[in-house]
Amino acid sequence: KLIDQEATKANVSVTEQDVNAEIETLKTQYGGEEGLNTALSQSGMTMDSLKKNTEVQVKIRKILEPQTTVKDEDISAYYEANKATFATPEQVRASHILVKTKEEADDIKKQLDEGADFATLAKEKSTDTGSAANGGDLGFFGEGEMVEAFEKAAFSMKNDEISDPIKSDYGYHIIKRTDYKEATNPTEEDKKEDIRNILVEQQVGELSTNWMSELRSKATIVNTLDPADESSDAPAASTGDTESSAKE
Repeated sequence: KLIDQEATKANVSVTEQDVNAEIETLKTQYGGEEGLNTALSQSGMTMDSLKKNTEVQVKIRKILEPQTTVKDEDISAYYEANKATFATPEQVRASHILVKTKEEADDIKKQLDEGADFATLAKEKSTDTGSAANGGDLGFFGEGEMVEAFEKAAFSMKNDEISDPIKSDYGYHIIKRTDYKEATNPTEEDKKEDIRNILVEQQVGELSTNWMSELRSKATIVNTLDPADESSDAPAASTGDTESSAKE
């Protein structure tokens, strides 16, 4: 309630687009929607509760952002300190079907050559249960992340090309390369706005604790509970009969 009052004073509003943009950023940080959903599940949260929390956080940021100061030298210092994290290596995206024997792999390759759907066969045949559920998709990976034979094949293929059976310690892989990303090494200018946003977030986080404490200390909190409900025999005030309001 106090935050809402301050937002009204500052003429701040949060749109659905604002919230969705934040959620998309989180998906990127967690490696995609599936990674974010896993993190939410581990935290006992749902997407709905995340959106509600995000709306509050965006509102606080919009209120406090005018109090932040990010200088060009701050951006330069952050870039130099974190330059390595901004660079990304060459990456490929691939799907695979993993089976135990060469005979199984040859049969699957024959079906694929005859027009069978890769994702469907991956779900039906692959012993890699983690990727099979996603049609064999392994996402993007760089050098050194997969076993050598698998990696060498994936990086040497063209997009949409399907390999012959590739042997590894895990069995036989049929690989389909689906995408490719060149290595990147962004300049400070490329990352300037991203860094500015990071530094603003940091400053807002530092400001928000004292700001919230100050709001509470200055507010008049009025308990509108009916005195009759305050008897010792009354049930706990979580039944919905209790309402608190914060007045200016």
